[in-house]
Amino acid sequence: MLADGSTSGGCDGLKKIYSMNNAILLSVGAYAPERVIPNSYFDELLGEDVSTWLEENVQIYERRWCEENESTADLCEQAARQALERAGVKPEQLDLIVLATDTPEYVSPSTASVVQHRLGAKNAGTFDINTACAGFVTALDIGAKYIRADEQYKYVLIIGGYAMSKHLNLQDKKTVTLFADGAGAVVLKSEKSTNKGFLASELITKGEYAEWMGIYGGGTHQPVDQQVLDQHDHQLKFVKRFDPELNPSMWSQMARTLSERTGHSPDEVAQYFITQININSIWATLDRLGVDRAKAHTIMHHYGYTGSACIPMCLNDAWEKNLVKEGDLVYFIGSGGGLAFASAAFRL
Repeated sequence: MLADGSTSGGCDGLKKIYSMNNAILLSVGAYAPERVIPNSYFDELLGEDVSTWLEENVQIYERRWCEENESTADLCEQAARQALERAGVKPEQLDLIVLATDTPEYVSPSTASVVQHRLGAKNAGTFDINTACAGFVTALDIGAKYIRADEQYKYVLIIGGYAMSKHLNLQDKKTVTLFADGAGAVVLKSEKSTNKGFLASELITKGEYAEWMGIYGGGTHQPVDQQVLDQHDHQLKFVKRFDPELNPSMWSQMARTLSERTGHSPDEVAQYFITQININSIWATLDRLGVDRAKAHTIMHHYGYTGSACIPMCLNDAWEKNLVKEGDLVYFIGSGGGLAFASAAFRL
């Protein structure tokens, strides 16, 4: 049987499989707005002590929010420029830009097209994807497979962008204290390599949860009118409470699947980059895997929850602090509204 699961093709087929280019993670970049919102802001806003709970239970001390004239495309542009500079890749060398966000610049056209023009990436095709906070890992999977499937894709830019502060109800304690803004980006390079790059991935959706959390006004189901505004359906809502065991169960299951597919034990993974919404869920996941908690780097402490941007922002922070290095095996595991789950294994 061949590597693609087929049983025919002879020597020519085998040569094609073994000569397939892989997607190498060439560089990473990130950007967060300059505006810092400390927990004390919410104590005053809501008229009660929320700082204590945030610091003791989720270890969030502050976060970044966009200025009034700042939006998702602005954040994505800055993260992309840093990733390109570190990669030594010029914008015109890009063949594809995949941008993951559920806080787009517009309903239409795509945010990716806005960023492409600003960067001067005139040769790059573009599209947005929306799998909520699982978006970056989903986009990483897509970009890697473009490279593996088609030799014309040499450089692919993957961006996760989030400006959820624009969609928050300032009186909703369940959301306003957690969500924040930022962007992260990576450059993927096509390279003939058998010892690094993309290794495996998995996408899972549990659509039965689609109405449990989201922004429900503004689409064709609920076009924005006064009733939608009055009900705050144009803003982020937690409609139902999720089982706290759901994410640890799914994340650990996906990590084990990656390990089965790559032939590496969970303990061989240098770092787990997991959706940064709840540090206790991350720790519970590592505990289930029997892995040291230090192997899951976290950044929510000073950036809050940045959705589809949190995983590349966390990778960037780990890279800048020398917590990851060339040759390391890393797992990316994301989850978000929908519910959508995505995982990917890379050798750096």
